[in-house]
Amino acid sequence: MKNKIIIIGSGFSSLAASSYLAEMGFDVTILEKNGSIGGRARVFKKEGFQFDIGPTWYWMPDVFERFFGDFNRKPSDYYKLEKLSPAYQVYFDQLDSITVPDNLSDIFDVFEKTERGSSKFLKEFMKSAMFNYEVAIKDLVYKPGNSISELITPVTVKRANQFFISISKKIRRNIKNQKLIKILEFPVLFLGAKPSNTPSFYNFMNYADFGLGTWHPKGGMYEVVKAMAALAISQGVEIKTNHAVSKIEVSGKTAKGVFVNDEFLKADIILSGADYHHTETLLETSYRQYSEKYWDKKTFAPSSLLFYVGFDKKLENVSHHTLFFDADFEEHAKEIYDNPSWPKKPLFYGSFPSITDESFAPTGKESGIFLIPLAPGIEDTPEIREKYFDQIIDRFEHITQQKVRDYILFKESYCVNDFIKDYNSYKGNAYGLANILTQTAFLRPKIKSKKVSNLFFTGQLTVPGPGVPPALISGKIAASLINKQFSNQK
Repeated sequence: MKNKIIIIGSGFSSLAASSYLAEMGFDVTILEKNGSIGGRARVFKKEGFQFDIGPTWYWMPDVFERFFGDFNRKPSDYYKLEKLSPAYQVYFDQLDSITVPDNLSDIFDVFEKTERGSSKFLKEFMKSAMFNYEVAIKDLVYKPGNSISELITPVTVKRANQFFISISKKIRRNIKNQKLIKILEFPVLFLGAKPSNTPSFYNFMNYADFGLGTWHPKGGMYEVVKAMAALAISQGVEIKTNHAVSKIEVSGKTAKGVFVNDEFLKADIILSGADYHHTETLLETSYRQYSEKYWDKKTFAPSSLLFYVGFDKKLENVSHHTLFFDADFEEHAKEIYDNPSWPKKPLFYGSFPSITDESFAPTGKESGIFLIPLAPGIEDTPEIREKYFDQIIDRFEHITQQKVRDYILFKESYCVNDFIKDYNSYKGNAYGLANILTQTAFLRPKIKSKKVSNLFFTGQLTVPGPGVPPALISGKIAASLINKQFSNQK
């Protein structure tokens, strides 16, 4: 008889784990609180426009290939990928931008033209980044985060200094041009932590950026969700939406099942891909591993204020992915991490997928997604949202030298309160825990509960960390741990 597993949530980590577990011989059911699957990666449609609500960047294609390859499948069996050229564009002032090409050779040229001699450093930096990527993505990130010994290998010992020198210090020792500094630092700032607090070993994110490129799944990121769900279902996984778990039942310090709408659903194993902090609130206090004080002291990656905008015209002077760094980079970072507050003049990001993919907007129109990184847990009101929308539209018009306000057909916003409501996200965080040294690997919340037998966790608050590719990896790690414990019982 198969062991019954209930998975809470249907985000990337849950979907990944479900396929692995089903293939391993478990009876797997996913319970999703919302009406659609995908966790934070959902889709919004209105008046012929389409928007990816959550992730919009497709980085690290090799991780997706490895995931589907584990089941003798390929991403191309489910969706079509297009490499973006340019990868993205970065604005610093009015019509003052750097366009990042889709290959390293051209990127070296861009750097050299911007700062003489910088390409020499960048070549060495990227060589190190590629090596770190190979070490991290093909080895370290697949470790379960049980102890420091997982990080101690002949390779990492030789590169130990990279864990104690920040990526910011590494870059700024060699690059003086502020534009280039911002381009090299943005991956860690937007996706996890202040560059000054992020170990230089994390420069593998720069290899993911420059070396592997930026891709677009035709139809959007939700096509990846649909692909993973289709794979899971083909493995025998059952997915139930509108099933919000209200309690995890524990007896004799062992998880026995969950309550959904006062109905008890029995299970031999519980795996939660929902917010880690929220999951523990579904347990009686004595069974929780981490206190409120513990969570409050953690450094979280940003939340976000997002706007989904339908434009009644095609936009000019922008790329599919466009970053607006016409503001003080370091000041905004402080307002996220050091002094949590609404930023005076925030950096922001624009995604215009209809430039690449005509399915995102009616003919002659444009779909636009704007994102402002924010400190989690700050006040969120309609008035504040409106204030910041006005600010970024004014700046957008000024920087790109075009009128757009009069062409807005509609806009929808999404912010801290929505992350809490839809995803039970701690303080409304969007990306999980920041990638700082004290929250790396074995120092993150554990996949396996220390207090409740047969209870496991997966997703961005545990190992390996935030982002879509790490979520896929987290699902595999959790499934492997469960299989290891229960393989002798099957």
